[in-house]
Amino acid sequence: MGKITVETCEIEGLKIITPTVFGDARGYFYEVYQYEDYKAAGIPEVFVQDNQSASRKGVLRGLHFQKQFPQDKLVRVIRGEVFDVAVDLREGSETYGKWFGVLLSEENKKQFFVPRNFAHGFLVLSDYAEFCYKVTDYYHPNDEGGIMYNDPAIGIQWPVPEGMELILSERDTKWGGIESVRQQ
Repeated sequence: MGKITVETCEIEGLKIITPTVFGDARGYFYEVYQYEDYKAAGIPEVFVQDNQSASRKGVLRGLHFQKQFPQDKLVRVIRGEVFDVAVDLREGSETYGKWFGVLLSEENKKQFFVPRNFAHGFLVLSDYAEFCYKVTDYYHPNDEGGIMYNDPAIGIQWPVPEGMELILSERDTKWGGIESVRQQ
């Protein structure tokens, strides 16, 4: 039995990884990441940094991308539930400007591989969520770009429950649409 199952998405390069979880009366165990397994599954990237954030219900982070130092990302949720989104920004890609979203939660233990040159963001659906992500390049503070989360040219269908108030950073309210990417 394999330790991970990898699903491809309708946008080339994006992958959903589901681990094999071993459980018994004591709880559970699974390998969060094992390089050789991921390499065999078509994800040979070497990750150099792990990040973690905590957010409350209604927080929408993104859509962010790196301009000169693009990062591949392997993301997951260790507490709570989020709707995670990637938008294709690869020049010349047949799916440029298209988006894909996946529900990540502590229950489903899924991971989402987002290759470099994609914008990324997520919406917290639970009361509280802890979000972890591995990246293939270090953080460069002046290298981040962004796209407005509700750009009609992209048309992301965020699963915002009735009555949920979105919480965005000031910076995330000021990004332009996808047409502004080349100017950033």
